[in-house]
Amino acid sequence: MQSKNFLREQVSVALHKYFSNLEGETTRDIYALVLAEIEVPLLEIVMHYTKGNQSRAATWLGLSRGTLRKLLAKYNLD
Repeated sequence: MQSKNFLREQVSVALHKYFSNLEGETTRDIYALVLAEIEVPLLEIVMHYTKGNQSRAATWLGLSRGTLRKLLAKYNLD
């Protein structure tokens, strides 16, 4: 089994790569950028593994079903 910090390590690697690719350029709204980049595949994959069952997906994600529906609509995943 992989380390329980596997995801954290992968995000750290990706962020280091992102910052080094900036080559001195300024950036903004990194928090929103990172959340959007993580939320989309997270939602897609959870919906896949729950076979589209929004109630089960919401439970897996620790969200209310209404919040999940809003996120799916936000990213046009509904």
